[in-house]
Order: sequence, then C-alpha cells, then structure tokens
Amino acid sequence: MATANEVRSLFEARLKEGIPNPPGSFHPLDLEKVKDEKYINRIIAHCENDAQQSADMLWDILTWRKNVGANDINENTIRLDYVKDGIFFPRGRDVDGSLLLILKSKNHVKGQKDMDEIKKIIIYWFDRIEREENGRKISLFFDMDGCGLSNMDMELIKYLITLLKCYYPYFLNYIIIYQMPWVLTAAFKVVKTLLPAKAVEKMRNVTKDTLKEVVAPEQALTCWGGKDDYTFQFVPENRSLELTPPKKVTFAEQGDNAHSPGEMLRLNPNDIIVFKTDNDEVSGQFTITNMDESAVSFKIRTTSPEKFRVRPSSGTLAPGASQTVLIVVQSGFQMRTVSKDRFLVMSVQIPKTDLSQKELSEVWQNSCGSKVDEYRLKCQFPEKESRNGNLLESKPEKSEINNALSSLQLNYEILNKQIQKLKVFQFLTMLMTIIAVVLGFLIYKNANESGNYCERI
Repeated sequence: MATANEVRSLFEARLKEGIPNPPGSFHPLDLEKVKDEKYINRIIAHCENDAQQSADMLWDILTWRKNVGANDINENTIRLDYVKDGIFFPRGRDVDGSLLLILKSKNHVKGQKDMDEIKKIIIYWFDRIEREENGRKISLFFDMDGCGLSNMDMELIKYLITLLKCYYPYFLNYIIIYQMPWVLTAAFKVVKTLLPAKAVEKMRNVTKDTLKEVVAPEQALTCWGGKDDYTFQFVPENRSLELTPPKKVTFAEQGDNAHSPGEMLRLNPNDIIVFKTDNDEVSGQFTITNMDESAVSFKIRTTSPEKFRVRPSSGTLAPGASQTVLIVVQSGFQMRTVSKDRFLVMSVQIPKTDLSQKELSEVWQNSCGSKVDEYRLKCQFPEKESRNGNLLESKPEKSEINNALSSLQLNYEILNKQIQKLKVFQFLTMLMTIIAVVLGFLIYKNANESGNYCERI
C-alpha cells in the first residue's frame, strides 16, 4: 500500500531533475500541498494506492495549476457579473454531509458567455470550497428543471469532469441529476461514456419525489420541494478562516470514551450503533456529550430517512450536557435492506441553548465547513439463528413486496408518460414533414404552370 512519504519522495526526486519552462517553478502555495499528508492521502485514494501514479498526478496537478494561474484566481480576477447570475453556487448538503455545488442549468445558455471566464469561475469555486471544507468531498448537483437543448453545454460538462478526474483528487461524492428533461436523456448517455466506471456509480438521477434519498428536505431548496428558502447572493470568501486550524472530522477510529482535542462532541459508542430486537421492534441508541466550551446545536442525518425513526433528530446541548438518541427501524424493512445504511451527526457552535428555530436555522445556513464537526456511525444488526446455528435469511414480508411493486408501478408510469411524449413528438415531426412535402409540391406545381403560361405567351 502506498504511503504519503513514498509519494512525496518520488515527487521530490522528479523535482530535482528540473521543471520544464514553461510552466516554470511551481507556486509556493502549491508546494505546500506536497507537505500536507492529508492532501497526499487524497491523491493516493484517488489513484487506488498506486504510488507512482499518485506522484505523477501530484506533478500534473501542480503543473496545471501553474499553467492556469489557479492561485491568482479570486474575486478581483473573475467576472463577478457572471458569478451573480447564479449558474454555480454552493448550498446545502447531501445525506453523507457533503456540500452541494449546484449548477443551475437554466441560468446558463450555451455560447452566450465567454467559456474561458466560466472556467475561471469553476476553478474559483472548487478552490474556495476545498479550503472551506478542508478537502472533504462535494456533490455536483445538476438542477435540470426547466432546461432545454440550449442549456445543454457539453464543453462545460466535459470541463467539470476533467477537473474532478485529473486535478481535484478524491473530491467527488455524488453526481446528482435533478429533474432531467427527457429530451436531454441521450446527451447524458454521452456524458456517462466520459466518466470512469467509479464515477458512473456515483450518478443519481432524482425527481422531486425521490430527492430525499440523497438530500434531506431540510437541506433542499424550496424550488426542489425542500424547506430551505435560500436565494443565491454572492458573498466574498473570508480568507482569514485559513488562519484558524479547522476542527477535526472524526471517522470514529478511537475507543468509545476517546475524544480528540478540538472536537465538539463525544459519541458513545462512537463508531457502531448496535441494534437489538425487543418485542418485534428493532432499535439502537447512542449518547451525545457536548465537550465544547460553548453550547452546540446538533443534527442527525441518515442515508435512508424513510427506514428509521430518530428521536431526537436535532437539538441543543449546554457545555458538558448529554443527550441519548433512540433509533427505531420502521416496520416493513428487513435487516438485509438496512444493514449498509449510515448515520451522520453534525454539530455547530451556538451562543446559547434557547435560540428560536428561526435563529438556529440561520446559524446552520451561515455555517461553513470549517465551523461544522461531523461524526459518522455504522449500523450493526442482530443476527437471527436457526436451531443448528446457521444464519436464517429473512423472507420478504408482504409490506416489503408491496413497496417493491409500488416502486415498479411508479417507474412504469414514468416510462409510459415518456413514451407518450415521444409518440406526440414523432407525430408532430411526421406532420411537419408531410406539410413540408405538400408545400414543396404545390410550389413546384405552381412554378411549372407559370413557366408553361409564359411559353404560351
């Protein structure tokens, strides 16, 4: 398995051989990335633990950044009028806690803006989010609602893919495509061919009804049917945040009672929620303790909110206070369908515990990645055993079968509507073709009659 020191050594050996001119010496800020073990580990993960490939990618990243002048891109060097059009902006988080970078497709018309300026804006947002989120993953959210062919810009999409594939390692969580019009289906099939297999697995096609599977209603904009009434307004980056070390995000690798300095919360247990069966009810629990000097607000998210009942799913804690969270599996869901689900606990500092719901909402909306702690929990469910000790596989219950049939029926209705639209489109196309042929024939006939008349004269 590749290590950060191994990748760094390979890079520095190449550096000693000299840098081609162009591009010339690498930017000092980019050379700092070589010393950042977390950044190098992101590249290693992106390159699937290949040390040489990781060193080559690090070199390519620094070369590209020097060529495009990435470190010189800021609010003073980009087209702010383009930015304020709201084509790109970050807002909300997916069910894994990853920030959404929203592409409001209907605000972009192909060919109307300078593509080089658009590319600079994309680099600006990627770099800014990478700093503010401390390198955590993001999800690209393609809001396709109300789009037509004029809004489909393959050059723009290819550029986004190239950045995530080559220059921003291990940065992508999901590609979420919301309300994709059927007329653009063929175009997105082409997009799939441009993506690596792992990126294709990250694609999620959602509608207003299924959005909650990847974005909780509290994190979704009202125009998507969510509860966030945010309207985009550009706010310049506060670079002073870089001077404050970001809080560590725990991935629960320590013992139950362990707590890292700088973290707001201690979770017990801190890595796995153990579920138990009691009177045909499957439930689990964990305790949250506020280890911070100030009051905190917490929220709990899960990958499948429809499968669980969480009490409480949010709350506030005074310094040193604790809260036990109870999680119950909803009836109708089998263990084999929920064993891979995850829970995310997020926390943010607040001035006092008796804030109103509106004030709490504003705190969360104005918080950036460096102010939010995140804690991830896996699920462990009881195993049913037979008399001889072998595991019994649960048979699908009637409610589960009904859920599957309902889902199948919904997909059938959606497909049927798309087919009906296609038939109408084909009929209109055929009708226009017939009209064109008839008009052509009449024009031709009229021209011939006019010619014969002239000859008789």
